[in-house]
Amino acid sequence: MACYSHEVRTTIDLPDALLDNAKRCARERGITLSVLLQDALRHQLTRMDAFPETAFRLPTVRGRSVSPKVDMDRTSSLIVLDDELNFGRLE
Repeated sequence: MACYSHEVRTTIDLPDALLDNAKRCARERGITLSVLLQDALRHQLTRMDAFPETAFRLPTVRGRSVSPKVDMDRTSSLIVLDDELNFGRLE
């Protein structure tokens, strides 16, 4: 568990509505705004540690998944092919 031995003052920018809501929440709980923000930050950091991001995996396919008529260097050709499959070829 992390131990915080001293406090540091810092300035952050918050939207007015968020600050007003935070102040109201702190007042309703009977705590200071600083304590509310510390608790919220600890909670968020704990959540992030509990659910580490998984690496993005791009599925790949073997075989004849792409028509030889498609130029993979021109992505617009994919759109044309998709339109032709869905709506028919324009003449």
